[in-house]
Amino acid sequence: PVIPFFFLRGTTGVVVAFVVSLLAHFLVGAAKSLFTLRAWWAAGLEMTLAGVIVGGITYSLGLLIKVGG
Repeated sequence: PVIPFFFLRGTTGVVVAFVVSLLAHFLVGAAKSLFTLRAWWAAGLEMTLAGVIVGGITYSLGLLIKVGG
């Protein structure tokens, strides 16, 4: 999510964007459970974990190839 960066700078913006992203991943996963036989909390945690793993890999690759400031 980029909206927090319109209002916040630096670490605060990153933390708020991270929390909003975690919440969004959980809600999408929980909504997915409406179409599957999984429990809402399990589907939400699965989607959140997938987002954290992919985000961590992407962040690590950015550090590795020295993207940004």
